[in-house]
Amino acid sequence: MVRAYIGLGSNLGDRLAYLRGAVRGMAEVGKIVAISSLYESSPVGYTDQPWFLNAVIALETEASPESLHRHLLKLEKATGRERPFPNAPRTLDLDILFYGDLVIDRRELTIPHPRLHERAFVLVPLLEIAPGLRHPTLHETVRELLAALGDVSAQLLQIAGPEWATGEG
Repeated sequence: MVRAYIGLGSNLGDRLAYLRGAVRGMAEVGKIVAISSLYESSPVGYTDQPWFLNAVIALETEASPESLHRHLLKLEKATGRERPFPNAPRTLDLDILFYGDLVIDRRELTIPHPRLHERAFVLVPLLEIAPGLRHPTLHETVRELLAALGDVSAQLLQIAGPEWATGEG
């Protein structure tokens, strides 16, 4: 079993329903061992779009990185995800942030996610569930990566605890 960390995001349609569906869908390929709180965050890159809902989960899986990636793409497609241009609004965005300490750098799959260390909407929820996780190429912990960003309080707002994923609470 390998522990993978998956970033979840949505800013179109029923954002919460899409994220909850993604959590259920990921349980098909492994055991979800941690779920972060839910955050609302400002868009990055292309900023003329609605704010996102974001979270991170930890998944213990026997799926290969490629198989996991294909499964995540299938879940995105099921929500009607389109990719008209980089950083476009999306119904669902699922990214493999880490897959154990594996490093992959291919056109179709890059692990760790190449921009995770620049993104508060990834690092803040990841800090909740894996503060000591060390980036295999940058050699810094999640806590250290987040500290390097400085004050990120204007970029995201916690709107629910981990219960968001099940609708409880």
